[in-house]
Amino acid sequence: MTNPVFSSRAAMMLAMLGMAVGTGNIWRFPRIAASNGGGSFLVAWVVFLLLWSVPLILAEFAAGKKARSGPIGAFTTLAGKKFAWMGAWVAFVSTAIMFYYTVVMGWTLRYLFGAVTGTVPTAACEPGATGCVGPQEFWDGFIGSPWPVLTHAIAIGLALIVVIRGVRGIERAARFLIPSLLLLVVALAIRAVTLPGASAGLAFLFTPDWALLGNANIWLEALTQNAWDTGAGWGLIMAYAIYMKKREDTTLNAFMLGFGNNSVSLLAGIMVLCTVFAILPGAADQIVGAGNEGLTFIWVPQLFGLMPGGSVFMVLFFLALVFAAWSSLIAMIELATRVLTDAGIDRRKAVLVIGGLGFTLGLPSAIWIEVFRNQDWVWGVGLMLNGLFFSIMIMRHGVDRFRTKLVNSEGSDLRIGPWWNVVICLVAVWAVVIIGWWLWQAIDLDDLAGSFTLMSEFNVGTVLIQWAIAIAALLGLNRWLAANAAGAAASAADG
Repeated sequence: MTNPVFSSRAAMMLAMLGMAVGTGNIWRFPRIAASNGGGSFLVAWVVFLLLWSVPLILAEFAAGKKARSGPIGAFTTLAGKKFAWMGAWVAFVSTAIMFYYTVVMGWTLRYLFGAVTGTVPTAACEPGATGCVGPQEFWDGFIGSPWPVLTHAIAIGLALIVVIRGVRGIERAARFLIPSLLLLVVALAIRAVTLPGASAGLAFLFTPDWALLGNANIWLEALTQNAWDTGAGWGLIMAYAIYMKKREDTTLNAFMLGFGNNSVSLLAGIMVLCTVFAILPGAADQIVGAGNEGLTFIWVPQLFGLMPGGSVFMVLFFLALVFAAWSSLIAMIELATRVLTDAGIDRRKAVLVIGGLGFTLGLPSAIWIEVFRNQDWVWGVGLMLNGLFFSIMIMRHGVDRFRTKLVNSEGSDLRIGPWWNVVICLVAVWAVVIIGWWLWQAIDLDDLAGSFTLMSEFNVGTVLIQWAIAIAALLGLNRWLAANAAGAAASAADG
């Protein structure tokens, strides 16, 4: 059966941008940028946009457009049947993230409701105060209650309503969500830079300390952030590229997506850091060091509570978070659905199966924040392995052959030169380095036994054990996976 295609380039790019722009742009980027030198981090971040994100985005566009199937079919076609398990790993990691990402969207829905009704507290309790409910107490009470299960279910339902309608449903959602999201982020950024004292935030974000670039951690954090907030290597771009028109310009689309996504991150950084430096400059280190959840759900209400007209802007902030989470969740469910439809399952049935699995397997993260943090750690690092596998797929196919035949395909106005051959091989190096770095951070030399337990929020053992289980299962299923991989695939690969 012929795949449907996006109705226009604009519709496709809006859908792609919706896939890429998520909560990582709005809550993780400002925190990581602030914690790693501000302007110095931006330099490294832009470098890895060109050395990690754009090369992998190009690869995903080209592979999806060529194979017209999800990651399993694409890896089978382009690397060979023995590598079907690598494509399955790519799909599995994004699906595992989807299981707890629905919980995140649920949190944003709860806080949007609270912002609209004025029930989110904005003033911290005095130390020792009894009966007081401040932002910290409100957050603790929420995640310790049954409500995250309900909001998790609502989030799943909202995404399924879109995905079950196919590419046209994804298009319609993107046409509404992404322009709305961009308007909200721009409005919040403009409000932030007009606050008295906001110039200090701008100076911090855009003035590099060149000496800090000698710190390897800044580069490694910049690489990690690129992997997280562009969607490169997730397999999501590949899932949407299936619906590209035959003569679509792959190269231009890849650069537009990479730079468009990172522009949203920059606006989010301006919005958050200018607000912090203007409202609570003395607490800047405490705020940005609070973690994603602490920054967003504990400190942001306090910041808006001190800002003139803050109640309105708090509504806009959480509305932007809802839209960002929703558009990314749609892409994750579409990828998982695609894997099942590639295996011959009816699309409607596949969507409902993924929805049921998403709700059921997301319940532990909705009920226990410790499980959420564990899964975020394990599969967040797992994304780095995706980059390695994409690089291996391309090298197996032939790097120059992949570039000349698939990246520089029919309809490409911009041609990619041999520099890409070098960079895509370096992606494998970056992936190994970043995985090794993160795992090393998770080893406690004073408690080696404690570093190798299964369900810790942050240790090396939980990553290695869960990865080993998943990889062993996928290797065992490799022959079946290759046999059931769809494709326009095998016959479409002419070299």
